[in-house]
Formats: sequence, C-alpha cells, structure tokens
Amino acid sequence: MGSKVEYVESSHIYATNYVRNSKAIGVLWGIFTICYAIIVVVAFVTPEWIGDTLESEYPGRFGLWARCYFHTTSGGAEDCQGSLDDLTTVSSAAFRAATVFVGLSVILALLAICSMLLFFFFQSTTVFHICGWMQVSSAVCLVVGVVTYPAGWDAVEVKKTCGTSAGRYELGECGLRWAYLLAVIGCLDAIILAALAFILATRHVRLQAEPGYTANGSLYKGEVNGGFVGDAQSVAGSRKSLNLHPVLLMPQPHHPGGEADRFSEFSNRTGRSKSSAYRAEYASSIQNFQL
Repeated sequence: MGSKVEYVESSHIYATNYVRNSKAIGVLWGIFTICYAIIVVVAFVTPEWIGDTLESEYPGRFGLWARCYFHTTSGGAEDCQGSLDDLTTVSSAAFRAATVFVGLSVILALLAICSMLLFFFFQSTTVFHICGWMQVSSAVCLVVGVVTYPAGWDAVEVKKTCGTSAGRYELGECGLRWAYLLAVIGCLDAIILAALAFILATRHVRLQAEPGYTANGSLYKGEVNGGFVGDAQSVAGSRKSLNLHPVLLMPQPHHPGGEADRFSEFSNRTGRSKSSAYRAEYASSIQNFQL
C-alpha cells in the first residue's frame, strides 16, 4: 500500500509545476525580447556612442552614422551630419560597416517580435526555435557592429574632436557614451534570450493525464476515501456482500383465542435469559423468511 495510498505521484506534481512555470518564463521571455528590440533601435539612431570630454577642443558627439558638432560661435547651436539614405556621408568605412551590421540586428530583433504571432498557428516548440535563431543572428550582427565601430576612430572628423592622439581603438581626448554601453548590454541580452528560447523549445514536458477511476469506484493510485468499500470488496473477517441474500421480516400471527404473551420488541435477548431456569423458551414476535 506504500505507493498506492499516495494521492498523486511526484512525477505528476513535477510535470504540472514545470508546465505552469514554463508558461510564466515564456511570457517573461517575450517581454524582454521587446525590451531588447527597443535597446537596439535606440542605440542605432542615437549619436551618443562616443563624445567629447572636458579636454576636447571642439565639442561633438558621434553615433553609428551621424555626427553632431557644437558651434560656440553661433550660440552653441548643434550641427548634425550624416544620413542613412546616403552612406557615403558616414565618416569612415568602419562606421559604415558597423551601421550595416547593427541595422541588420535591428531588423532581426523586430522580426523576432513579429514571429511571436506564430504562436497562434504553430506549436510553441517550432516558434521558439525560429525566434531563437533570429536572436542568435541578431546578437552576432550586434557584436560585429560593436567590435567594428572602434576601428573608425581614426577618421578626420573624429580627430577634430578627440585630438590627434585618437586612432583605431584609441579614443584620445574623447570618451564612451551611454549608447555604446547600451549596445554592449544588448549583445549580452540577445545571447541570454536566444539561449532561453532554445531551452523552452527543447525541454518540453507534457502534462500527465489525470488518474482515472476503476470499477470499484476508487482511484488506482491513492485512495481519496480510505474507508470506502465497493460492492465487490470485503474487509478482513467479514462475509462478502455479494453472498448476503435479502431477508424479509414478517410479524408473528395472532392466536385465535387472544393475543399471545410476548416480550417487548425493544428488549434484547441475552445468553442468561435463554438458559434461565425461571423463564421458558420464548419465540420472537418477528419471523425471518429468507428469499
């Protein structure tokens, strides 16, 4: 009775909890996927990858494809240059390459969000695989863009703000801005999200079926009511209920000369009363007839 009296198997509890938790983790994965797309879009359009410091002679800030200078002679007005429509306006070839790769990362991140609509038409395993590969590709493109970008710090426009000491992977008098750090965080975010998508796609546990009822009305694994005994069962020391025949109880007929002496129907017969020397054998007022 050791394993039979358990209410629910431990494996059933584990499967139920895993399915419930996996759905919650899937929802969080979708939320952070949207957050990742926002991160890469902001990093792509913001000219805040590097910028001037207190040591810089000409204030300015640079992004992937745009650069902005502050003109002190015109009251601090900002002059931004560079356009996505014409990549020749970008400062250097390294900046152009970084723009292309980060742009591909943005497109893949947005496609991963659109792919979530496939959950309504396909199995979740297939959709997680599709989104996972998109996020891997987006992470690779973003990493390439982040690594390639410092190779363009030797451009003439950059040296105008960062000084002559600036070069490839050398900032000189400039410093890193928050958009570049945001892109680095986006790389880590994309890798984590892709790994989580593959985990949710592969570690799929089906919810086990509920234990059914058997013919005797009790559960096969675990008795809900331990004191219940079916019609086809018996307990130790008792006769089977199927062997008991119905009995009809009939009152004893009256004598013609008058009502016969009898004992109370509510009195119980004992061993002493049956063998008593002062009381004769008496008959019950109720006769039993076995059908």
